[in-house]
Amino acid sequence: MSIFTAIKEKIFGVSPAAAAPKPAAAPVAAAPAAPAAPAAPKVSLEVVLADMASKAGQKLNYESSIVDLMKLVGIDSSLANRKELAVELGYKGDMNDSASMNIWLHKATMDRLRAAL
Repeated sequence: MSIFTAIKEKIFGVSPAAAAPKPAAAPVAAAPAAPAAPAAPKVSLEVVLADMASKAGQKLNYESSIVDLMKLVGIDSSLANRKELAVELGYKGDMNDSASMNIWLHKATMDRLRAAL
C-alpha cells in the first residue's frame, strides 16, 4: 500500500468498496436496477484533522508540517518514508533538501486529500 493511501485511509477510513474482497465474475441474470443510495455528506478534511488532533494527547502542527501530519494519523514520519511519499506524489526537487521537500509534501498531500473528498 502506498504511503499516501495509508494517510488517506487513516483520515477517512477504508471505503466499503475498497475493503470488500473482489469475487470472481460470474454470469448474473439482469436484475432491475436498485435506486441509487443518497450520496454521503461531504466531510471537511480540516474538521476531521482537528478532531484527530484534539484526541492526540500532544500539540502537533499538522496544518503546516508533513512530519506532524503523519504523526497525527499514526504513520511513520521518518525521512525514508517522506522520501517515498515524495516519489509517489511526483516531487521533482532535491530530496536532500528536506526542508523544501517537506513544505512541498505537506501542500501536495493536503491538495490530494481535498481532491479525494
